[in-house]
Amino acid sequence: MADKLVYSSKINKIRSFALILIFVGFAVMYGGLLSKNIEWLMLTLFLLGVMFILLSCVVYFWIGMLSTKAVPIICPSCEKPTKMLGKVDACMHCKQPLTLDKDLEGVEFDERYNNRKFRSKAKAKIKNDE
Repeated sequence: MADKLVYSSKINKIRSFALILIFVGFAVMYGGLLSKNIEWLMLTLFLLGVMFILLSCVVYFWIGMLSTKAVPIICPSCEKPTKMLGKVDACMHCKQPLTLDKDLEGVEFDERYNNRKFRSKAKAKIKNDE
C-alpha cells in the first residue's frame, strides 16, 4: 500500500498553530485554577496562560496580514478559490499541490521550492536532465 503524502497550505498551518496556542493557554490557566492553594503558582500559571493567548492573537494578526498579500487563485482540481504564499503551496480545500512557477510544473512537489537556493539548484538539475 503506497503512502500518499497529504500537503497543507501554509496559511492553514499557521492558523492551526495559533489555535493550538489558545488551547495551551486555557490548559495552563486551568492548571492555575487547580493550584489555587499555592498563590504564587496560581498567579504564574494564569500569567503564562494569558501570554499564550496574547501570542496567539499576534499570530492571528500576522497571518491575517500575510493572507491579504497572498495570491488568490482558483484550484484546478476542486475549482474553489484559494490563496498561495510563496512559489509552491497546497490548496486550502483539497490539498492539491500548486505552483506559480512555470519551470516547476510537472516536477514532484516539495515545499522547499520556496527557498530560493533550493529552487535554483532544482531548476539547474531539471535543465541538466533534459
